Amino acid sequence: MLDIKYIREHTDELKTAIENKGIGLDLNKLLEVDRERVRVIRAVEELKEEKNKLNDEINRTKTADGRVAAIKRGKEVKDKLAELEPLLDKTEAEFKTLMTKVPVIPSPDTPVGKSDADNKEIFRWGEPKKFDFKPKDHIELGKTLDILDLEKGTKVGGFRGYYVKNDGVLLIMGIMMYALKRMVAEGYAPMIPPTLVKDFALYGSGYFKGLEYDPEVDEIYQIATSDKEATGETSKDKKFLIGTAEPSLLAYYSGEVLKAENLPIKICGYSQCYRSEIGSYGKDVKGMYRVHEFMKVEQVIVAEADVEKANKLQDEMTTISGKMHEELGLPYRRMQLCTGDMSPGKYRAFDLEAWLPGMNRWAETGSASNFLDWQARRLNVKYVDRGGDKKYVYLLNNTALPSPRIFIAILENYQTARGTVEVPRVLQEYVGKKEIGSRALG
Repeated sequence: MLDIKYIREHTDELKTAIENKGIGLDLNKLLEVDRERVRVIRAVEELKEEKNKLNDEINRTKTADGRVAAIKRGKEVKDKLAELEPLLDKTEAEFKTLMTKVPVIPSPDTPVGKSDADNKEIFRWGEPKKFDFKPKDHIELGKTLDILDLEKGTKVGGFRGYYVKNDGVLLIMGIMMYALKRMVAEGYAPMIPPTLVKDFALYGSGYFKGLEYDPEVDEIYQIATSDKEATGETSKDKKFLIGTAEPSLLAYYSGEVLKAENLPIKICGYSQCYRSEIGSYGKDVKGMYRVHEFMKVEQVIVAEADVEKANKLQDEMTTISGKMHEELGLPYRRMQLCTGDMSPGKYRAFDLEAWLPGMNRWAETGSASNFLDWQARRLNVKYVDRGGDKKYVYLLNNTALPSPRIFIAILENYQTARGTVEVPRVLQEYVGKKEIGSRALG
């Protein structure tokens, strides 16, 4: 969310951003509602001030005529307030709804485009591996090696359900442990955050497209069962499952005022992640490329309100993820997202994509975003700068490593002609062997 004063002063730039990001928002309508909101607020405040003065006048007036006149005017003021206050509530609600759609103006280096087809490749490491045999995809490899069961996953968990088994468990947990230890070595404090959260964390981080949860567009699972409070009463809070550790990590600082000398704060969070994937109907329906639940290690940085510093921190985050791809021996490329592929709150964004030879495609394995103060305003996270002024922090996030797609990438890139899968050197301590399947296949 942006400051309304900033919106009033940057109308033309915001209209361009709205068009380039493909957002359905009439900024003129927002400004019109804002003007009406300000008018009604002033009128209500003036009437309340007059009401207070009239109450004092009634108490002070000694003549009957004076009290009658004051009481009569007081009733008129009360009636007018009864008319304006519902109008103010309505106008405020419309204003807040429109404000949620106002985007951050993208960084100057963000490509202008309509979809992911217009994203720009800015870096590549390694080249797609050439095999002297036809490479299998992860589905066939997982079944042959008895490390993945999609059929029983669907039977038990429904569409997009899966079981990881045997050495596959060691491999996938090894990926998570490797990522977590790597992030700690880079100075990121580890956390295991709650995966069941209140709605404010998801609204604040931008995972609700509007003010409230909308099951038709938000790829979030809501929990139907109500909780009990410590008092034994039924909780009124709505609860949701997170799609990444980002909302939980950011909400950790909600409502707080931090100190500049403690910034930047660098955190990494390990969590189970849940996504309804309602916007991906019909896409990647086979295998575990697009699933409803998975594990991930996420990076988050709470930074000072300095664009140059924030951009450097974002570049640092993507570099760390890139280095992990390199240590895993996975060819990858870094894509800068175009305006049409960015959500409203993003100032600057990148994706990392690994090569999947079995699926014969590049596949997103991480995303790094700089939101400036867009999320901080929603979550009310501030800091006191060195001059003593309070400012909203800048918030950044990035995928360190996700479990399913890195798992897929390793299976498909490290497969052998014998049908086995070699284990990347940095993961061998977790898996306990250099190759998966050699004993089973003789």
